[in-house]
Amino acid sequence: MNKPVSRRSSGSDLKRVDAHVVKPHEYKELPELTDAMLARAVVNKGGRPKSSNPRQLISLRLPPEVIERWRATGPGWQTRMAEQLAKGPARSKGAA
Repeated sequence: MNKPVSRRSSGSDLKRVDAHVVKPHEYKELPELTDAMLARAVVNKGGRPKSSNPRQLISLRLPPEVIERWRATGPGWQTRMAEQLAKGPARSKGAA
């Protein structure tokens, strides 16, 4: 998991930047928006790319002890649980 950027690590005074209000005379310094500028513009929606095999949301009721045991294994427990389920049911030695 990525850590959020702090003022110390970003090297800027974010409070001062956020508090700045553009004054009327500052608008004169901005360049005129042209058709050529708009033609070069690229819209970046961000986020993850669409998966070719997306996961499906289901509702599954499990005993609290089972959930706590998986959570106790640390971050990523849901992925590990999904991997274990993908392997299929565990076979006991007596089963054929």
